[in-house]
Formats: sequence, C-alpha cells, structure tokens
Amino acid sequence: MEQDRRAIVLKEIQHWSRSKLLPEQYCEFLLNLYSDPDTPRPAPQPNHAVGKAIAAVQRATGKQWLLTFGTFTLISFVVLYFSSFHPALQIAIILLGALVFLKFGHRFRERSRTFSSMLVCAGALLLLGGGLHILELHELQSWSWKMGVLGGCAFFWVAYGIWRKVPMLHLCGWLIALVLYGWLLSRLDETPAWYEVQLYWLPIAIIFGWSSWFLHRFSKAVAAVLFVVCALAWFLPELYTLLVIHQTAWLQIQIIVKIALGGGLLFTMRKQWMVWVT
Repeated sequence: MEQDRRAIVLKEIQHWSRSKLLPEQYCEFLLNLYSDPDTPRPAPQPNHAVGKAIAAVQRATGKQWLLTFGTFTLISFVVLYFSSFHPALQIAIILLGALVFLKFGHRFRERSRTFSSMLVCAGALLLLGGGLHILELHELQSWSWKMGVLGGCAFFWVAYGIWRKVPMLHLCGWLIALVLYGWLLSRLDETPAWYEVQLYWLPIAIIFGWSSWFLHRFSKAVAAVLFVVCALAWFLPELYTLLVIHQTAWLQIQIIVKIALGGGLLFTMRKQWMVWVT
C-alpha cells in the first residue's frame, strides 16, 4: 500500500513538473524526497521540440538511420539533376512529391492541424512552382501554357480543398481562377469602359453568391468560402481598373458606392447569409 501511495505522489509531482505548476528545482527536490532510493528513477522526458527531437534521434535504430540518409540522398540527387531528366519524368516527380506532401498532410491532420496545414501548403506550392519551373526549363513561355498550368492547379486546389475539407486551399484555388479570368480579360479587351469592367466582374460575384446560398444546405464550409469569394469579386472591378487599366478617375466614388451598396445588401439579408456561413 505504501508503494502505491508513493507511485501516486510521484506521478502527481511529474505532472506538476510537465505543466510548469511548480519550479523545476522544487519538483526535482520532491522527486528525490519521495523516490525509492533502491529503484532507479527514469530520466524525465523533454517537453520542448528540440529535446523531443534529440530523444527521437537517440532511440533511432540503424535501419531508421539508413532510411533517413537514403531519402535525403535521393532528394538531393533529384534536385541536382532535375533539369537533365526527361519531361515525362519531371512531371512524374512533381506529381509524386505533391502527392506525398498531401498524403502526409492528411495523415497528420488529427495530431497537429498546424503541421498538417504546412504539409498541404507545401504540396500545393510544389505542384504550382514545379509546373511553372518545367515550363521555364523547356522555354514554354507563352501565356496559353502558363494559363493551362495555373488553371490546372486552381481546379485541383478547389477539388482537393472541398474533398479533404481544407477551406484555405479551396479559397486559394478560386483566387487563382479569378486572377486567370482577369488575365484573359486583359488580353481580349485592353481598354474597356468603366461600365464594361463592371459587367465583366459583377456577374461573377452574383454567381458565387448564388452558389453560396445553394450549397449551404450541403456544406457550410464550402458555402462560407464561396461567400468570401463573392465579397472579393464585388470589389474586383475597381482593383482591375487600378492595376490593369491604370485609371483612377472616379475610382474613389465607385468604391464608396460599392461599399454602401454592399453594406446595405449585407444588412438587409443578414438573416439569410449568416445562416449560409455559420
């Protein structure tokens, strides 16, 4: 019975030490006081990331060391000689690397949301950056090739974001799609009138707003993303006018009118759109 009480007290002291409820020196003193001198006390587990990493390295087996260094060597070889590979092999490497990042990102989602998001972002950026890098290596610099790569990435980001419930990736996919739409408009009509710019963009905002209303009964997360895209598209005519057409005449008035109209719509329909996104 005495040993059971001693074990309970020691567990409580170790909990205090891990939770920083008492100073480390005081916890160490209590552990030495209540520990059985004939029983060796296990070394305390580190709480910080560096300590955990060092402990993991110390526990690693020879097979794990060999696998780690083999993987690092393979990645270094691929990076150094990537430009010498066949285009099909380059595409396969990019797709495989992105798939690995996304797979591990989904696997670690329950353990650490932050680390999972970092892996998913790394996979998405590898897909985008790798595709553009392949175009640069093979001197495929026409706008149609770039639009194809960006459009493919946007479609994949939207689809994967909806499938795996990653709202930020879903949102970024739609943002790239809007950028591509603006890029296409700039090539088709270089000097549109102010009302034409509004006609180019406002129907897009209406479509996203209607889609948010239609899909909210199936997925609130998807509806919330579409609502954010709708709000952004509402002000894209003014942003397009400023960045692409380089006109500032009456721009401030347009923005003020848009803010007033948008605020009025949000206030009038607050009982509806709050249900869509919450």
